[in-house]
Amino acid sequence: MLSMSPKKIRSTNPELVKLIRLLRKKSRENKAAIWKDLAERLSKPKRRRIVVNVSRLNRYTESGDTVVVPGKVLGAGSIKHPVKVAAFAFSEQARLKIVKAKGKCVTIPELVESNPKGTDVKIIG
Repeated sequence: MLSMSPKKIRSTNPELVKLIRLLRKKSRENKAAIWKDLAERLSKPKRRRIVVNVSRLNRYTESGDTVVVPGKVLGAGSIKHPVKVAAFAFSEQARLKIVKAKGKCVTIPELVESNPKGTDVKIIG
């Protein structure tokens, strides 16, 4: 049987490398496949990384949902209900619009600490 070795992290961004290692570790500790999936998505080259507009969050979420974006959230469009959004990065406009809709912007490590099993978390992107 072939053993699957983890993908080599190619990123030179030390913050991103640290985040990917944390996600893989938490995935093993808590047997939560969602964090491993997120780590794999974040290990992709920068040009293939996800960019999500606020309008897409509005379209694919409902009030009170918790979502994680393996990339950056941008401010195009509007959001009309409160959601908790975790992402690698937020634009200022996106942050303002999410907070204005009574939502919450958190970092991915904060979400992992508050929800180690990753229950009821959607990956958007």
